Amino acid sequence: MSDKFMADIYKCMVFACVRLNKTCYDMRILSPKICASAVPGQFVHVRCGDKLLRRPISICDADGDTFRIVFEVRGEGTRWLSERKMGDVLDVLGPLGRGFDVSGERILVAGGGIGVPPLLFAAKRANEAHAVLGFRTASAVILPGDFNECCAAVQITTDDGSIGRPGYADAAVRSKLGAISFDRVLACGPKPMLRAVARVCAEAGVPLQVSLEERMACGVGACLGCACKLEGPEGSWHYGHVCSDGPVFNAEEVVWDD
Repeated sequence: MSDKFMADIYKCMVFACVRLNKTCYDMRILSPKICASAVPGQFVHVRCGDKLLRRPISICDADGDTFRIVFEVRGEGTRWLSERKMGDVLDVLGPLGRGFDVSGERILVAGGGIGVPPLLFAAKRANEAHAVLGFRTASAVILPGDFNECCAAVQITTDDGSIGRPGYADAAVRSKLGAISFDRVLACGPKPMLRAVARVCAEAGVPLQVSLEERMACGVGACLGCACKLEGPEGSWHYGHVCSDGPVFNAEEVVWDD
């Protein structure tokens, strides 16, 4: 079997689980082996109760023996996960996927909504990071203190202007690229946001890596549950797996008009 399909399953103990807002939770999980090999942009696949399919959740941070996931309750599986307490044991597959490149003198991370958490891990591993964090409204903002601790500058945007800069994250990214030189931009969030950020970065001539969000089944590239369209030679395209070929891709690899 190819290394692409190789992954380890661990029994991991919940260290803490804290509610961040109406729908988001911050969970710390003990697993020295996952922490030792995890890189920014990767994810874990968590079995949630008796549900057949695991839930893919990005790694928000990994330090020492404990890694961190921040997730949104969207259904029965993630609701079950949000109810776990200290000492409960989880069945975790991972770490999985291709991560971000955080090398260079200075990077900009740009996140939208629940796409913000994996960028914290990237920002903490970078030499110098600046952040643009986009949310719908003030009550949806998560992890501002964490980013302030590890970033040279943090710009929060909200669609309704209730806190931070009014408008969408791509406009703030355009302003940052016009004012400061960055080696690359790392982005994670809803696809319309990623498409808009890709356009801004292409115009500015700054490399962009994007972390795509798709529904997943196996999590290791053995099925087509998370297929995405990628650019091929001479205007062609092909399907790739978000779980194993990604979730991080160079923006120019992605077909945005599907």
